[in-house]
Amino acid sequence: MKSLLPLAALAGLGLLAGCQTPRQQTTIPSKALTTIAFGSCSDQKRPKPLWDDVVATKPDLWIWLGDNIYGDSQNMDTLRAKYNRQKSEPGYQLLRQSTPIIGVWDDHDYGVNDGGKEYPKRVESQQLMLDFLDVPANDPLRKQAGGYSVHTYGPTGKQVKVILLDGRYFRDPLKKDSGGKNNVPDPSGDILGEAQWTWLEQQLTNSTADVHIIGCGIQFISDDHPYEKWGNFPTAQKRLWDLLGKTKPKGAMLISGDRHIGEISKTEIPGLGYDLYDITSSGLTHTWAAPRDEPNTHRVKDMVVKLNFGLITIDWAKKPLTASVSIMGDNRANYLTHEIVF
Repeated sequence: MKSLLPLAALAGLGLLAGCQTPRQQTTIPSKALTTIAFGSCSDQKRPKPLWDDVVATKPDLWIWLGDNIYGDSQNMDTLRAKYNRQKSEPGYQLLRQSTPIIGVWDDHDYGVNDGGKEYPKRVESQQLMLDFLDVPANDPLRKQAGGYSVHTYGPTGKQVKVILLDGRYFRDPLKKDSGGKNNVPDPSGDILGEAQWTWLEQQLTNSTADVHIIGCGIQFISDDHPYEKWGNFPTAQKRLWDLLGKTKPKGAMLISGDRHIGEISKTEIPGLGYDLYDITSSGLTHTWAAPRDEPNTHRVKDMVVKLNFGLITIDWAKKPLTASVSIMGDNRANYLTHEIVF
């Protein structure tokens, strides 16, 4: 299989661009995105039956949402070898040939389960993630602390801005209950860090994009479960809701991974003017060993406990603007579809 670096460097140039001072972003004006696929939790050791299903949707963009490998190491040679194994998988090679790819990490590819800013190899690990995503050596993201990035596509009137948040590099350690097992809310903790918060506000303020897709490895809205989520840091979660209500971006939706399930959650944000959804897609190679009940007062429709990836289809002709979001699976399965009207 020939190398796809020229394709990623040309078709994805700017799509993979990160931001630092000066706050740069590259706009790709000629291509309006209609179909966007995304997913998370892909163990390089396990079978990968979904890549042909992803390719069959002919996505205009693929977004990695973390646990892109299961690295879990402070040894960069170990992480590099696992990334190389993932990248050489034949099905993923087919996707790389046809589709621009962007992404961000979660914990296992970051290097440590449930890890945050205390991980000592975060600087080195970031470079390996960028290598995996074919980010050019001279891209500003190579010198930025943290893997957050922005990618803007499409002409005026059909513009999509994808904002990928780094929920690891600056995140405070999780607070545990007295038994040391379950996470409990920590109002004093933060997820993004001040530099990333400032950058995010800049990306949302007076944005001309028609659709804003904001992604992070962990769930934004679902907060009834005891695992990783934005709800573990309620002050940071409220800060995000307040920022969205203040900046009022058009057509905003959230995407997330991590949980080894697929589900759609919904909430209302004061000032935003429409319902805010979080579409969670996980995992590409493994889910729960057996289905179980899990509370989520924000859930829309059913929870999917099968291998899955997410799909967003934007209907640019429909007024008001509408997007169909789906949880897709093996053998072209469509497990869950919901229409979002902005």
